Order: sequence, then C-alpha cells, then structure tokens
Amino acid sequence: MVSSIGIMDNAYFVGRNEILNWINKSLHLNLSRIEEAAPGAVQCQLIDMTYPGIVPMHKVNFDAKTEYDMIQNYKILQEVFNKLKIEKHVEVSRLVKGRPLDNLEFLQWLKHYCDSVNGGHMNENYNPVERRGKGGKDRNLKCSLRSSKTNTMSNTGSGNIVSSNRTSGAKQFKPSGAVGRPNPSAEIQALSKEITELKVANDVLEKERGFYFGKLRDIEILCQAPEVEDAPVRILIKACIEV
Repeated sequence: MVSSIGIMDNAYFVGRNEILNWINKSLHLNLSRIEEAAPGAVQCQLIDMTYPGIVPMHKVNFDAKTEYDMIQNYKILQEVFNKLKIEKHVEVSRLVKGRPLDNLEFLQWLKHYCDSVNGGHMNENYNPVERRGKGGKDRNLKCSLRSSKTNTMSNTGSGNIVSSNRTSGAKQFKPSGAVGRPNPSAEIQALSKEITELKVANDVLEKERGFYFGKLRDIEILCQAPEVEDAPVRILIKACIEV
C-alpha cells in the first residue's frame, strides 16, 4: 500500500468528472465542482468509509464555511493520517483557498490511496448518510445530499399552516408593479454563460496540464535510456527540446 506517489503516476491523470462521480457514488452526494470539497468534510468521510469508525465524525463540521472551521476539519484528517501512519502531509493553507487544481490533486491522491486499500470496491456495509448524522454542527452541505432533496420535496407537500398564512399575508402587501427590479431570466442567462465559459477554461487548463506532464514523462524516459548516459549535456538538452 503506497501513501506517497510521484507526480507522474497515473493517479494524477484521473479526470475531474471521474473524481466527482467517485465521491458522489461513494458518499451519496451531489457535488458538481471539485472546489465544493474544499471544506475538508468530504475527505474525512472518504477515509472513514475506507477505515469504518476511524474518523471521529462527531467532530467533523459539514457546514464549514470559514477558513477556521475548514482548518479544524483538516486537522482531524491529519490526525487520522498520523494514527494510520499514512505519510501524507495535508497542504491545508492551499486546500482551504478552494482552488480547483489544488483540491483535484489531493482528491486524486486520496482516490488512489483508498483504491489501494479496498481494491477499488466500495464498502457495501458503510452507510454514508447515517455516518454524516454523527457529524458536528449542521449538515447542510452546499452541494446537498440526495436524500435531503427528497425530504425537502415531501416537506413542501405536507402543507404547513403557519407558512401558508405567512405566504398569503405576504401576497396582500405585494406591490402590483415590480418596477425597477432586474429581470431574473436575464440574470440566469448571464450566470449560465459565465459558468459555461469557466468550464471551457478549466477544460483547456486540464488539457495543457496533461500535455506538459506527457512532455516531462517523455524527457524522463529519454534521460533514463542507457545510450544517453554518457552523452554531452548540450546534446541532451537539444534532444529534450525536440521531444
């Protein structure tokens, strides 16, 4: 079982969508972006799934929004790593910033590690929703649980009298003309366009990253070849540029 892997390992070539699918399927979540895992609660539960009961879930804050709360989650994760003798330093100061690439690389490593423990198979006896119920503070993850969506729909249809009265009262004081209010549909279209542009930019960055990793791998293979061991440095540099 390897807890430390090189930057050229195949683990770091696992795509963003595959990582998200792995998290969502394993923990019954609905993450749509890598940075939604930045608070650290997801990482804690992935280790708890791999080693059931090892993480003190009552200390994990699933509603962490401030850097302080996120740091506390990563402290728990690092303590568990130390307990399991996992030689992996958690770059907390980078992960809490929510940058997609930093969080993606850590999750790529985490998936590689979890797969090395369980052979890539999920623990069928592990109930992620139940284990989250033992977590600290409120569990209203921004990404929302699939089960939470179902509960919300059922609560909406139950017909709460108090909320109904408040709604009817609010309608009585609602002005007839919404003058000066922004057009909601126009805002939605603008936000959708921005999201699409960000996704395209992210895909381009991932392709560039893969390209340069490939170049580095080719150079590494070239430098390890027996026939170039005694070659002059100038010739080696020229060969690397032509790779």
